Amino acid sequence: MSDFGQRYVIDTNALGQIGRQRRASAYFLENAVLPEEVMHEASGFPDITSLQGNAHPTTPRVLHLLSEILSTVPDGDTRLIDLYANQGNADPLVVACALEGQEHDSQFLLAPEWIVVTGDEAVRAKAVEFGLKVLGNDEFAALIDENDKT
Repeated sequence: MSDFGQRYVIDTNALGQIGRQRRASAYFLENAVLPEEVMHEASGFPDITSLQGNAHPTTPRVLHLLSEILSTVPDGDTRLIDLYANQGNADPLVVACALEGQEHDSQFLLAPEWIVVTGDEAVRAKAVEFGLKVLGNDEFAALIDENDKT
């Protein structure tokens, strides 16, 4: 943990699992980052418009980092992403957005820590491979609940 805060890059499975009440919490709204593809995958959520301020754009730098991430995925490995089955489209972008945010904030003396939140083992493994901290969905939900009490 950094004394300068945390930015949590949220995977679609985490966004769904934590529920609407936690998504509406001040802690979530102040610290969560939602890649644009996660926003697209969650477009059916009844509160999706209230999360627009947390969207992280797919910038050229994010796309560059995405290509670096995908270059580490062996041919035929569909655990992280399987476009033919329309599965995991946002997964590598979650990692790329966390890396881009971390890279951007590294210019500041008091930079927040960038953390990936996911229940997906392939996303977890890829985030760790790229040196990112990862929280599970339950851990993040507990963190929201704890900060909601204060």
